[in-house]
Amino acid sequence: MKKSRLILLLFFYSAFLTLNAQVMPSPERSEGDGPYDKLIIRGVTMIDGTGAPPIGPVDIVVEKNIIKEVKVVGYPGLPIKEERRPVAGPNDKVMDLEGHYLLPGFIDMHGHIGGAGQGTPAEYVFKLWMAHGITSIREPAAGNGLDWVLEHKRKALDNTITAPRIFAYTVFGQNAGKTITNAEEAKAWVNENKNKGADGIKFFGAKPEVMQAALEENKRLGLRSAMHHAQMDVARWNVLHSARAGLTSMEHWYGLPEALLADRTIQDYRLDYNYQNEQHRFSEAGKLWKQAAEPYSEHWNKVMQELLDLDFTLDPTFNIYEANRDLMRARRAEWHEEYTLPSLWRFYKPSRESHGSYWFDWTTDDEIQWKENYRLWMTFVNEYKNRGGRVTTGSDSGFIYQLYGFAYIREMELLRETGFHPLEVFRAATLHGAEALGVEKELGSVEVGKLADFVILEENPLQNFKVLYGTGAIRIGDDNEPVRVGGVKYTVKDGVVYDAKELLKDVRNIVNQHKAREESRKLKQPGLDW
Repeated sequence: MKKSRLILLLFFYSAFLTLNAQVMPSPERSEGDGPYDKLIIRGVTMIDGTGAPPIGPVDIVVEKNIIKEVKVVGYPGLPIKEERRPVAGPNDKVMDLEGHYLLPGFIDMHGHIGGAGQGTPAEYVFKLWMAHGITSIREPAAGNGLDWVLEHKRKALDNTITAPRIFAYTVFGQNAGKTITNAEEAKAWVNENKNKGADGIKFFGAKPEVMQAALEENKRLGLRSAMHHAQMDVARWNVLHSARAGLTSMEHWYGLPEALLADRTIQDYRLDYNYQNEQHRFSEAGKLWKQAAEPYSEHWNKVMQELLDLDFTLDPTFNIYEANRDLMRARRAEWHEEYTLPSLWRFYKPSRESHGSYWFDWTTDDEIQWKENYRLWMTFVNEYKNRGGRVTTGSDSGFIYQLYGFAYIREMELLRETGFHPLEVFRAATLHGAEALGVEKELGSVEVGKLADFVILEENPLQNFKVLYGTGAIRIGDDNEPVRVGGVKYTVKDGVVYDAKELLKDVRNIVNQHKAREESRKLKQPGLDW
C-alpha cells in the first residue's frame, strides 16, 4: 500500500492533530465544594442507572467520594419518616433536596476535548460537560497529545481542575514516527501505547494484517478499543472483522452497513466520488443503509447475532450527523448565541478544509436521504438493544454544529426516538458506558461502594429530556407567559458538589470575553451579512 493512501486512512487523526495544537490547558479548580468526610443527600427520587424504576424519597450517604448507604425514608405524598433517616453528625454536610431527582453521573463515550484550531479552551469544554451532568468522558483520539491528555486525566482524578474524569484513547499509530506496515510493528506500538499510560486505542483503518495483530495484542494486554471504520479501508475490513479480532466498540455506524451488504461487496459510490471532498463523503454515506440487507432478514439477523455473541458495544453518536437530515435545525439551535465561541462558529461554517463543514450545496434531497438512513440505522440499534446488546451514549461534539454538553442531551433524545424507554436511555448513558470502559465496579450506577458521581435536578427527566439542557425546557406559567424550567442543578463528581448553573455562567463569561475581541458580537449565518 502506498504511503499516500495510508495518510488518507488517517485523515481524521491528522485533522485532530492540526486542530488541537497548543490547546489552552485547564486552570486550577476554583469551583465545587467537597469532598466531605460525610455528605448526606436527603429526600431525592433516585434513578439508579441499572434500568430499575425510580424510587423515593431516599437519603444517600457519601463518605469522601464513596457511596456508603442508600436508604428509603418514606412514601411519596407523605411526611418523611425521620426515624429511618441516616443520622447526621454536627460536622456532616447535609443537602435537603426533597422532590429533586438524582441519577448517576453521565458518561460521554465520544468526547473530543477540542483545541486551538476550533478555539476551544479546555476550561470551556470541561465546564459545558460538567454543567450537563457529564462526569466521565472517553477521549477517542488524544488529539492534544497523549502527554497533555494524561496530565489532565491526572488532574481530573485529583480534582485539582474542574473536569470530568478522562479515559484516554490514542489513535492507532500516533507518534510512531513512521507508517506501521506489518504485524510486528503493530504489536510493538500497542505495547508502547500501554506503557505510556493510555486506556485504549481508537482505530480508523489499516491493512488486515496490521489490524488483526494490533487488536489481538491490545486485547491480550487488557485494554479497550474503539473504531471509526473509515471508508478508505472498509471494503476489506468491516465491523465483523474488527469484532472477531477483539475490537470492543464501534463508533458511529461506518463498517456496520458494509457487513450487512447482501447483493454487493462495495458501497455504490458515485463515479466522480472523492473521499477528500467531504460533501461527497457525507452525501453518499446517507444512501448506505438502503444498500444493506433488509431489517430482520436472514443476513441482517446473522450479523446482529454474531455481534451479540461477541459482547460488542455500539456507540452510535446519532447527534453528530443530525445536521445531515435537518441542517437549519442544527445550525439555529438556541444555545449557539450564548454558548458557542466565535472561533468554533467560524469552524462550523461551510469550508473545504474544516472537518464536518461540508455544506457546499446541501440539498433537500440530501436531507430526505439521511432521514431514511436514520430510520434504518435506528431500527438496527433498537433491535440490538432489545436482544440484549450494549448501546452507549456518545456525542462527538465540536463538529457539525454540535456543542459540548448540549449535544450529549440531544443524543439522549435521539436514543428515545430510536425506541429506547427513558430508563434504557439513562442506562446507556451510565451503566452501559461504564461496562464498555471496564469500570462498572466503580461507576455507572448509584450503588453502595461505587464512586459518588451524581446528576441532580428539580424536574423529572423521564418525562422530558429537555429539562437536562442547560437552556432548560419551555413551560407555560400561571400568568399564561412562557417560563424556563430545568437544567441540571448540581453535578457531583467524586463527592465534590458543583453548582451546574454557575458553571454555565462561567461558560457564558468565556464566550463574552472572546466576543469582546471580535469585530462583531453577533453570530452571523453563513453567506449573510446580517
